[in-house]
Amino acid sequence: MQATAKILWADDEINLLKAHIIFLEQKGYQVTAVNSGNEAIDEVKQAYFDIVFLDENMPGISGLETLKEIKNLRPEIPIVMITKSEEEFIMEEAIGSQIADYLIKPVNPNQILLSVKKILDHKRLVSQNVTMGYQRQFGQLSMTLNDNLSAEEWIEAYKKLVYWEMELDKSESEGMKDVLVSQLVEANSNFSRFIDKNYIDWVNGKNTPTMSHNLLEKKVIPLLKSTAEPVYFFLIDNLRYDQWKAIQPMIAEMFRIVEDDAYFSILPTSTQYSRNAIFAGLMPLDIQNRFPNLWLNDEDEGGKNLNEDLFLEDLLKRHKLDIKFNYRKITKLEDGKDLADNMSNLRNNRFNVIVYNFVDLLSHVRTEMVVIKELAEDEAAYRSLVQSWFEHSPLFDILKSISETRANVVISTDHGSIKVRKPSKVIGDRSTTTNLRYKSGKNLNYTEKEVFAIRKPEDGKLPKQHVSSSFIFSKEDFFFVYPNNYNHFVNMYKDTFQHGGLSLEEMIIPIITLTTK
Repeated sequence: MQATAKILWADDEINLLKAHIIFLEQKGYQVTAVNSGNEAIDEVKQAYFDIVFLDENMPGISGLETLKEIKNLRPEIPIVMITKSEEEFIMEEAIGSQIADYLIKPVNPNQILLSVKKILDHKRLVSQNVTMGYQRQFGQLSMTLNDNLSAEEWIEAYKKLVYWEMELDKSESEGMKDVLVSQLVEANSNFSRFIDKNYIDWVNGKNTPTMSHNLLEKKVIPLLKSTAEPVYFFLIDNLRYDQWKAIQPMIAEMFRIVEDDAYFSILPTSTQYSRNAIFAGLMPLDIQNRFPNLWLNDEDEGGKNLNEDLFLEDLLKRHKLDIKFNYRKITKLEDGKDLADNMSNLRNNRFNVIVYNFVDLLSHVRTEMVVIKELAEDEAAYRSLVQSWFEHSPLFDILKSISETRANVVISTDHGSIKVRKPSKVIGDRSTTTNLRYKSGKNLNYTEKEVFAIRKPEDGKLPKQHVSSSFIFSKEDFFFVYPNNYNHFVNMYKDTFQHGGLSLEEMIIPIITLTTK
């Protein structure tokens, strides 16, 4: 409790509230009592108060007029309006003036105390409750993470870690946040071993969970076959599961969430591989075999994601879906605004695909620009930045427009990203790829415990650039650095968000199904 908190209480019958005032004082609050709105305004001019209680119906200047005057003087002071009237216009005007609470007379002391605690002690009480909740769950979660989990159980475990990560954002306990970070490190270590054991089987059709190459088949095509309403598929590039949870409340105001799920990105967790796999419904090696003139390897010149619409068209034909569809890729603000202004043009399409690139661009810009790096210093700040962008983006307007019609919406991504902290030395020839989280090349030299290696690319359903090419993927929060100019590149890339490798944050990513309300 905030024992020194100062309360101002204005009521023309203040003498009848003496018992309430004594009760608050016994709880450690300092109460100043006045009989009118004018006296309340004078007190606010002369002293600081943590909270103000205002009677709505006072002679002279009314409670609502007093409220406006106090807000003009000290807009940050929380004000609780107390009234005998239940008339709707009074409530609406008070709420419109941004009151902190609204109470109907007669009030009892415990009501007043609850309102005070809710307003003044809310942050401390929430922090305390979150900390205690995580402490209770810590042991059980640790046991789960060290168990022999299935793919579905890993998704659920990661969801729980994300839940507590975001809940602890509300906590003032830095110690508990550090404990969670340690638990995430442990989880990623165990997850790396799990992927090492199962990944090759998955991509070759054994016990395959939902992954990039079967995502549309499992989550979108059934909608196209079972409903007559338009289906919109939004792929927000590089959207982590925690970032989805950050924007979820805004989405939930517009849509009913049918399914909040996650799936596994293929490796490499990079746009070139995972997003092409999504739209082709094929692993990269199979895309290369089916479209030898369209697939480009890392070392080839030209854009690597320029044929997604052609891949999608082929996928729909393979599933015997002869439907009208539209594919749009948004890479600039102007493109997003143009689409938001012309959404009516899409409503006659059976299927609309919209790829939105902002979050991935933000990740890359953060690496290169100090100002953005400071704005997104850690995961919590990164979530906040994505949340703020979404709220003010054309994408929000696009979704709002869709919510006013009858439609099904699926929101997903191609991969996530992880904040890299530990350098891992790698040696390769000039043809070795430049990505910090994966490498493809000949005669790669690396520290085995820090990577997941696919020595025969065809085993991982990946194209082979050269006869002796192999792939390696950084585990956990490692990032690859060449020995030449080692310290310079370590300092440049440490604590940046990267993707392409093997981690919970990169591989377990959101797939959300919505319907309009």
